[in-house]
Amino acid sequence: MSIGEVLAEARSRSGLTVTEVSERTRIRETIICGIERDSYAGCGGDFYARGFIRAIAKAVGTDPVPLIRDYDTAHPALSAGAATDLHGPVSPVRIRRKGRPNVTALLALALAIAVGVVFYQLISATGQVPRRFSEQVASGRRHAVLPRTPTVTAGATPYAHEVVVRLTAIGDCWVEFTTPRGGYLFQSYVVAGASRRWSFRRAVDMKLGNPGGVELIVDGRNPLPPGTSHPITLRLGLHGSTG
Repeated sequence: MSIGEVLAEARSRSGLTVTEVSERTRIRETIICGIERDSYAGCGGDFYARGFIRAIAKAVGTDPVPLIRDYDTAHPALSAGAATDLHGPVSPVRIRRKGRPNVTALLALALAIAVGVVFYQLISATGQVPRRFSEQVASGRRHAVLPRTPTVTAGATPYAHEVVVRLTAIGDCWVEFTTPRGGYLFQSYVVAGASRRWSFRRAVDMKLGNPGGVELIVDGRNPLPPGTSHPITLRLGLHGSTG
């Protein structure tokens, strides 16, 4: 029997519907139906396909180990043809001869770095860009490249311009990211012992299954309430705000 047939038969034997399996694993029904038909196009890659197979197998009460082994056998990471290509002829690498350094470019870079350091220190001290300084830079140093530094506000974290999520799974868990208005972004299944990192330049909602089995750090701090064990949704905003 194929992987999909084994999972479908186990689900039928356990008396579960596809919807019930989806609710238990937080995997979309379309992905579950595809896997039961031995189609993995919607999984997003081998890593996620293995995670989905493992989660579905546990939900329907069957051993995932032989199924994962069958999947790896049927989907090797490197095909024979690709392996042959690796040993094929390699185009010679052209080595550029070292020439004289461009003094003008080095001076411009040094000037840009110096202006950027002063600019950053002024922002850090006052919280805003002084008008006279910006006018002097615009008129006297038109060719200087200033760094794009976000405005520092009270209570902002070092990642105020983005949301940085770091997750270490102690037990298997799933994560789903959506926009604050409910727009689906992506879903990820993280196996025990694995660590993942995501960053967003916008506010997002993070739905987390098995929050008691993960170590979660968002912008340098843990946003999970103590004793959380049921699936939870966190609203992660810029400037370190969570809800």
